[in-house]
Amino acid sequence: MAARTRAANRYYSGPLSDHFDGSLFFNPEGRPPARFTDLLKWQLSGGRSKWPAAWPSPYPQAKPEQRIEGAALRLTMVGHASLLIQTAGLNILTDPVWSERASPFGFAGPKRVNAPGIAFCDLPPIDLVLLSHNHYDHLDLATLKRLKQSHDPMVITPLGNDAIIGTAVPGMRVSAHDWGDSVEVASDGIIHIEPVHHWSARGGRDRRMALWAGFVIDTAGGKVYFAGDTGFHGGTNYRRMAEKHGWFRLA
Repeated sequence: MAARTRAANRYYSGPLSDHFDGSLFFNPEGRPPARFTDLLKWQLSGGRSKWPAAWPSPYPQAKPEQRIEGAALRLTMVGHASLLIQTAGLNILTDPVWSERASPFGFAGPKRVNAPGIAFCDLPPIDLVLLSHNHYDHLDLATLKRLKQSHDPMVITPLGNDAIIGTAVPGMRVSAHDWGDSVEVASDGIIHIEPVHHWSARGGRDRRMALWAGFVIDTAGGKVYFAGDTGFHGGTNYRRMAEKHGWFRLA
């Protein structure tokens, strides 16, 4: 029975833990994701705001420096959860999305209403991609393909997402990890993979088969906390981050 249960997960097979039951990941003592019927109710009951046709930024697109060395720290907003973090000589992208839509389809789904904060051609050399989970507004395979061709970065992501990326972007360097893991990324740089309260899905039949996470970037530039998407969950994970990591320079 256990073997059949594990085989049902198309992305990951591994030992049980306090957030993996052998088949699906879950939020310990947390709320499960809402049902599809709840989504339809929100969409059809009048509570959904109209998506604007355009929402131009008052700022020009940034042209970042190639590198920011030492303890200096610079963050450039690209859009939603896509950020360029530059510090200690590292160029790090979080949840990069340069596509026009956050959707499995190129012709439907939420469409971008302003340009990315950095034009793709103006990106500095990208060393790392921190990918928090597999929702389409965070894991954009088209953008990862472009990054592989132009920059060949290392992708650090929670368990199971490596299977999605490996199938769609052959040859991309992907390192998948569980909550609590740490990865050395430079002579004095460490990425910590940390719990957040969320869920995952790419379609209707893979809900919670891949893990979700936040990250702590620990370099000479201080500690940076990137939570990706997370519910508040009574502040539990924020308190844990404070207890484990102490002071953050940027969150």
